[in-house]
Amino acid sequence: MKLELPDLPFAPDALEPHMSADTLGFHHGKHHNAYVVKGNELLADANLDAESLEELVVESAKVGGPLFNNVGQCYNHSFFWNSISASGGGAPSGPIAAAIDASFGSFENFKTEFVNAGVGQFGSGWVWLVADGDTLKIVKTANAETPLTEGLKPVLVCDVWEHAYYLDFQNRRPDFLASFIDNLVNWDFANENLT
Repeated sequence: MKLELPDLPFAPDALEPHMSADTLGFHHGKHHNAYVVKGNELLADANLDAESLEELVVESAKVGGPLFNNVGQCYNHSFFWNSISASGGGAPSGPIAAAIDASFGSFENFKTEFVNAGVGQFGSGWVWLVADGDTLKIVKTANAETPLTEGLKPVLVCDVWEHAYYLDFQNRRPDFLASFIDNLVNWDFANENLT
């Protein structure tokens, strides 16, 4: 299997003013693409058999090192692009709304816990909403780590590596995370991932 850089599911300027075209250009076109290029170089000699990116993540985790780092980052970034939308943000609707209420008590509680988890992720990483059976949880992962390797089902993710927000928010990670929830989070994608 070969890694590919997916097209963004929106125009580069569609998320402004919450995420600039400059940020997306560097993040997608430079950072994500570098993981694709390096990952494919490493995969050429890896002899891994996988039919999906998710399977490739799990198989590359058994190898670890640079191979997993690049494959994991390809998966995490691809999932992130789908976790944001130009028409996203605000309170959820549909099954994800009921699941959030059941797991966190309210949307406001969820938002507070999600932002706090992202702020509390030391250094580079990710903050995820995952399904663990019938329960939703918020988990943090460092670097290229992903809930897939822990048997959890990703529902949404926000990238908290500095390149995800620094051009727009400088060192204000809490403001970026709040803006992600208020303006960008793709609840339609979350609803798809609950099924």
